[in-house]
Amino acid sequence: MQNEPLEVTLKVTGILEKLGIPYFIGGSLASALYGMIRTTQDVDIVAEMRPEHLKPFVEAMQGEFYVDDKMIAEAIRRHGSFNLIHRETMFKVDIFVPRPHTFLQSQFARARLQSFTFETEVSARFASPEDIILSKLEWYQQGGEVSERQWRDVLGVLKVRADELDLDYLQKWAAELRVHDLLARPAGSRH
Repeated sequence: MQNEPLEVTLKVTGILEKLGIPYFIGGSLASALYGMIRTTQDVDIVAEMRPEHLKPFVEAMQGEFYVDDKMIAEAIRRHGSFNLIHRETMFKVDIFVPRPHTFLQSQFARARLQSFTFETEVSARFASPEDIILSKLEWYQQGGEVSERQWRDVLGVLKVRADELDLDYLQKWAAELRVHDLLARPAGSRH
């Protein structure tokens, strides 16, 4: 896995941890960790940020990252998303502030700590392989089932992690999220 996106991501997750903000990394960075490696233009982090986190978060980020405190406040208020731009690399970090729901609770409960060694060992919480598959299927469906990247990410995780996936969990949540038809498609078939 390329270091720059990961290193920038770990700077953000380190701040989230210091502030006691529950989070997990999802999206392409997580699917590359569990499946096929591909380049990514940004990273997706799901974080349960609240209004009291705004000031200390902005203060901790503003030196190394471009931050828009009004955009962050609005994302927290509306359960939306905002982004940070790492000034040195211009790498973008998208942070999603979700509305509480049962699938989200399951994702947080199943997130896995992964460790990486640079100058020192650093850890961060990543969505589970099953939750990456389910989330990518949701994004694929919401995007009109045309994103080849999302579909390839799903297939990559399914292929690489086939022997260790919790199939009962996948089936249960695929039905609840209404993506069971996509999960049931033969590998390689997009339509």
